[in-house]
Amino acid sequence: MNILQVSSSDGGGGANKVASAVHRGLRARGHASAMAVGRKRSLDADVVAIPRGMSLPRRVAYRAALRVIRPLARRIAALRPLRRALQSPHSLSYLRQRSTGSEVFDYPESRRILELSPFTPELVHVHNLHSEYFDLRFLEKLSARVPVAMTLHDEWTFTGHCAYTLVGDRWRDGCRSCPDLEIYPAIQRDATHENWLVKQSIYERSRLYVSAPSEWLLDRARQSILAAGAVDWRLIRNGVDLGIFKPAEQATARDTLGLPREAHVLLFTANAMNRNPFKDYRTIEAAVERLGAELRDRPLLLIALGGDEPSRTLGNAELRQVPYETAPARVAAYYQAADVYLHAANADTFPTTILEAMAVGRPVVATAVGGIPEQVRSLAAMPGAWAGAAADATTATGVLVEAHDAGGMAAAASALLTDDDLRARLGANAAAEAAALYDIERQLDETLAWYAAILPDWHRWRHGRAAS
Repeated sequence: MNILQVSSSDGGGGANKVASAVHRGLRARGHASAMAVGRKRSLDADVVAIPRGMSLPRRVAYRAALRVIRPLARRIAALRPLRRALQSPHSLSYLRQRSTGSEVFDYPESRRILELSPFTPELVHVHNLHSEYFDLRFLEKLSARVPVAMTLHDEWTFTGHCAYTLVGDRWRDGCRSCPDLEIYPAIQRDATHENWLVKQSIYERSRLYVSAPSEWLLDRARQSILAAGAVDWRLIRNGVDLGIFKPAEQATARDTLGLPREAHVLLFTANAMNRNPFKDYRTIEAAVERLGAELRDRPLLLIALGGDEPSRTLGNAELRQVPYETAPARVAAYYQAADVYLHAANADTFPTTILEAMAVGRPVVATAVGGIPEQVRSLAAMPGAWAGAAADATTATGVLVEAHDAGGMAAAASALLTDDDLRARLGANAAAEAAALYDIERQLDETLAWYAAILPDWHRWRHGRAAS
């Protein structure tokens, strides 16, 4: 098959990481695979950056201005739209639309993705289309020219602006009166209803094959404006590379990373965790502070992988933030060095970090948010556990706690840290479950089967359309 993936970037975590893994996996299996991205981060020759549509003098001026604006924009939020406007092919139009609260889709070069591809795609597989690089209005014409598979990674496709609706479900009836315009992707004024109507109109004229990694997100999408353009729904769980994320000797991993062998080690990983509104580092921090006050038999260390704040000590606990790591083997070593993986979120679809922890054989203590309860089998009768579904010790892979429940997270983590046999049992269950359900090769198998079903269906539709 000849497949073109479309994503905001080929680097970083989350949706971009998933899209890049699918691209590389397809290529490894002998398929022609390429990516068209908003921002290219790798040296992969099969990844092409979607041009910004700026002339050479404009690019030179932009780079010069960016050197001045970038450090200021980090401190002055009002300058951030100006920085993004300089990247836009129509800067004044961009600023005008932003000032009214409209989502900006004026990225004409994204309409050339079929020509940018090094081959003629049989199918285009789109991932996150926000991050200001893609003209969403092009979906109508694109889906008439080639089959378009769309994998959802968040809720943006059916909201008035935000990637996740942290308060209420206004997307169900028009996204009026948004309670938080600052949720990413932020807008300046409340034009959420108008944005929602624009998206609804686009989908009504498009033909999309839609998948999601969790039932939670898929169910929401089925009830949304996206349903007007969806002709197929598919659940395809994300996977991880089990050749990298696998059980290994904990002491060796700690020596490799320079971590103390004798300490209780907890891990939480998230990109830009201190600024990410969808993660909940404060609950992690509060839980570890409680654990530090309770567990005094040996040092307690939290590794916050993806943080950029100074390390600090809370009682017997050290909170050590480590910059985001891109080398997969080194990321795996952090999981292998940990005793328990903690995960707290305000919103989450199907976090890959939980799958990575499970694949390495670490029990997970996580907040029961979004699609996370589909990942973690919560051990029954555990201190701090939520009131939802539970499993016995033969199948449990961790403990779920209620959202923002630092006390529950601390209690569950304490119970695991102080019971080596239980921790090992749940870790073994987690590794077995990851091997059975979350191998990247299984994800690729299901994705290719999806493509194989899409192609004849789309060609039948195209033939019938031409005949009429």
